Amino acid sequence: MGGGYDDSPNDPQTMRGRDWPCLRQFCVFMENRVGRLNDLLRHIEREDLRVMALSVVDTVDFAVARILVDNTDRVRELLSLSDFTVTENDIVGVELPDDPQPFLQIFRAIVSAEINISYTYPLLYRRGGRGAIALHVDNVDQATQLLQSLKFRVLTESDLMQDDEFF
Repeated sequence: MGGGYDDSPNDPQTMRGRDWPCLRQFCVFMENRVGRLNDLLRHIEREDLRVMALSVVDTVDFAVARILVDNTDRVRELLSLSDFTVTENDIVGVELPDDPQPFLQIFRAIVSAEINISYTYPLLYRRGGRGAIALHVDNVDQATQLLQSLKFRVLTESDLMQDDEFF
């Protein structure tokens, strides 16, 4: 079963450019069996795509892999032609501030605006000695505006495509 993406000009995923202040997460639903995650990653990485984040949630019967890559358009095309069941959604990528408690600084800002953080995971991202995290929140636009107004560096898809210090 493929992804089934709409390429019309009014499709929200094509209206937002690489400099839109959020990241595109691919959620891949798959059977929880030996080798299935390996199949997914082999499918992506053999096309010279770099996985920038990977989070796996599993149960006895199935798993969901949440993936961020350095080239959203290429992985979207690749997954749409695969047998994986895929959904996409926007998440917030934020660079960790130079602070003894960087997570607390970010989370305090989000919670003070009464925005719910559903989950978070680290990104394979490094600039100027700083790492970054991905946040799934209930209001991406409000969270990005808030973080930017507080001078946090919110990541874009372009940030993931550029060479960085991590690799």
